[in-house]
Amino acid sequence: MNRYSNFIPFHRPSLGQEELAAVREVLESGWITTGPATLKFESEFSRYVGSQHAIALNSGTAALLLAADLIGLQPGDEVLVPTFTFTATAEILTYFGARPVLCDSLPGGFNIDIADANRRITSKTKAIIPVHFAGEPCDLDTIHAMASQNGLHVVEDAAHALPASYRGKRIGAYSALTAFSFYATKNVTTGEGGMLVTDRDDYAEKARCMRMHGISSAAWKRYAREGSWFYEVLYAGFKVNLPDILSAIGLAQLQKSDQFLRRRQEIAERYAARFSKIEELELPPAAGPGCEHSWHLFVLRLRSGALQIGRNDFIEELKKLGVGTAVHFIPVHLHPYYAQTYGYTRGDFPHAEDAFARCFSLPLYPALSDEQVERVIRTVESVLSTYRRTLISAA
Repeated sequence: MNRYSNFIPFHRPSLGQEELAAVREVLESGWITTGPATLKFESEFSRYVGSQHAIALNSGTAALLLAADLIGLQPGDEVLVPTFTFTATAEILTYFGARPVLCDSLPGGFNIDIADANRRITSKTKAIIPVHFAGEPCDLDTIHAMASQNGLHVVEDAAHALPASYRGKRIGAYSALTAFSFYATKNVTTGEGGMLVTDRDDYAEKARCMRMHGISSAAWKRYAREGSWFYEVLYAGFKVNLPDILSAIGLAQLQKSDQFLRRRQEIAERYAARFSKIEELELPPAAGPGCEHSWHLFVLRLRSGALQIGRNDFIEELKKLGVGTAVHFIPVHLHPYYAQTYGYTRGDFPHAEDAFARCFSLPLYPALSDEQVERVIRTVESVLSTYRRTLISAA
């Protein structure tokens, strides 16, 4: 039997008795859709990130969707989006007939190259959606300066960024609109879910209305004693609200968020300490001055030509030895839909393509034991030793 037969998955959610008790309480209350638990989750979340309002939704994608609606996105508008992101960031723009204008990554990094984005601004450009990849905050000061000079909205995609900080503020307290995800793999999870946060009262009021078919915002309680059967449809809205069952999980998870972050930081520091000594590997970029990384992902890159095998085979070797990994992300422009619809081709975004070709994400979650962390490190070292071509310093 292989000594690594106990497979270490790329991710496992950190759920405990608190989440079970919270769900049971909601089930026993008889109110399982959007209601009191969701309102409490919104209140606690807005307090946690430092925003005035938080609107709970059924996905991070829905949060981006509502943000696009709030800024008045129209057919023919253009929005600057990094190509190094999950499809949802660009996808929601197409629902409005807008064009995602893809941008390259920073050289040697993953976040959006603001200089490249600036070159792509036209008279049709409406907004920019920076993505805090892996939990590393983008340079928001520079992004906002560029946006202000060109009359652009800023919508942060913070799917990876809870609870990252920028210049002493939590992500979510900086821009007019920030979208979070609570998908199964995220730092705080509800299984499926998301949150849109804002300091603007008008945005919050409309978002609460739009998430439930465009019905007046108090409609959630029309079946409660204090509610009324009467409602009015104010907009052609969506159905993207978060039910209390999932909000209960979110509340329990949010109470552990700081604890989760400390454990993620510990694991990231152990990875960095060991892998920084290996010439064949490039470490993730560090957070900028005054910023705190959320360590949603720990992404290593293989140095080009350093091994006898490429990234894909490297991942397969790790899997054979019992370590699961993932790749974040296949750049948007390499997917058939975006290539065929907008004419993007391989070679358009060299920094993003280079990062994608060499990167892989290691297991990083609070439930990972110290023994498992050591196994991950030793397994990576083992595969490197087996397939090392030559020392880079001797090349």
